[in-house]
Amino acid sequence: MRTYIALLYSVVLTPQRRVVMADLKAMAEALGFINTRTLAASGNLVFDAPETPVAELETQLEAAFPKAFGRHVDIIVRDAAGWLAFAASNPFPEESTQAADQVAVRVMRQPVPEAALETLRPHAAPDEKIALVNGDIWIVFSRERPNSRLLGAVGHKRLGVGTSRNWNTVRKLAEMVA
Repeated sequence: MRTYIALLYSVVLTPQRRVVMADLKAMAEALGFINTRTLAASGNLVFDAPETPVAELETQLEAAFPKAFGRHVDIIVRDAAGWLAFAASNPFPEESTQAADQVAVRVMRQPVPEAALETLRPHAAPDEKIALVNGDIWIVFSRERPNSRLLGAVGHKRLGVGTSRNWNTVRKLAEMVA
């Protein structure tokens, strides 16, 4: 068995309906996954399954999701070892210690090419930082500007399927699978 993390793109299906984590766990268990657990109510699922390529797990979860919740949601899967390496690759450790809620990462299904970084830089405020590590986009958001232009610039339409998590969530998921 291997431990995996699944990150849902959005747990808000409609303004009136959110994905209840107990229902998400039940969906995963119906797929045969075991030791299912969630972190917060923000679409983070940890589970154990036989060793399987992550693309297959993403396909299984994404196929089950509309049956359980009524619509499609993109789901990114990483294995535990990969997640621990991912968390250790944080290019902003000082900022993460000082303001963990201001550091976020866009976890990508397919790695973003290096060239994308230059197209993102013009969207960053002077006090924001951006880095690309192994195809995922790390950002230190401004405390002065709560509505960063980077949010729109790193979306699905421009860079492909991905989902954002702040450093607190990345760290807590790493602790869950360590």
